[in-house]
Amino acid sequence: MTTTLKKNSFLIILFSLFLMFSCNDKTDFNVYKPIDNKGWKASEKIVFEFDVTDTISPKNLFINIRNNNDYKFSNLYLITELIFPNETVVIDTLQYEMTDVTGRFLGEGFTEIKENKLFYKENKVFPISGKYMFNVRQSMRKNGEVNPIEFLKGIQDVGFSIEN
Repeated sequence: MTTTLKKNSFLIILFSLFLMFSCNDKTDFNVYKPIDNKGWKASEKIVFEFDVTDTISPKNLFINIRNNNDYKFSNLYLITELIFPNETVVIDTLQYEMTDVTGRFLGEGFTEIKENKLFYKENKVFPISGKYMFNVRQSMRKNGEVNPIEFLKGIQDVGFSIEN
């Protein structure tokens, strides 16, 4: 009985140490915003504000998308704006694959909800400190149509994260 107790105590301590050292805090910013059940409106900008104090270390910036089976497309087009404290604006049009060649959703998750961590900027060094704003909106269109899809269904949450 004493040997079993010592063995269990050792395993608990070992597991606790593993958890402490495996959880390194490499995320500077991580926020999600929910999308209305009607869908992501074409004109709706999802807005994230964050402060930058480190103007030396490179960061990886991600757009995080949670989608469900109501999402009917194999890709996702987004238009982003990164607004600097001095009001400089960087606009990008981005395209991401959302399914593999068989039509199975990419991303993490065991249920119908998949979480996609999509690279926005890699090794980005912010040149000035202060308050930044990041806006993202969907720009999906049906084939042959000029106007964007008014309400894009299947996107549940849109997030933005910054990692060291």
